[in-house]
Formats: sequence, C-alpha cells, structure tokens
Amino acid sequence: MNLGMGEILLLLALALVLFGAKRLPEVGRAVGSAVKEFKRGLETGESPEKKENGEDGEPGQGK
Repeated sequence: MNLGMGEILLLLALALVLFGAKRLPEVGRAVGSAVKEFKRGLETGESPEKKENGEDGEPGQGK
C-alpha cells in the first residue's frame, strides 16, 4: 500500500480536525510509544504487563 502526498496531507488534516492542534503532539507520542511496545513485544515474545508486574501470566497468582 503506497500513500501519495495527497493522501498523507488528507490524513494529517483529518487528524488536526479530530484532535485539535493542542492534543495532536500528545496523540503522536502515544501512538509512537504503542508502536515501540508492539515491536518490542514481537521481538521478545513477552507482553509488557508481565514485565512490569513481574507476573508469570497465571490468573489469581499475582504478587
């Protein structure tokens, strides 16, 4: 799927209308961190919840 300049400008204008100029950087950071966590999860095969909580994924046996 190739996006041309017109499509990219349309998406940016739509994002600006939906989120507003003040919230657009915040949304961009959130999307960027989500993509980074997704890629990290694909590489390690481990979910971030397990890593943060120190759980083994078994329900009812959290610390």
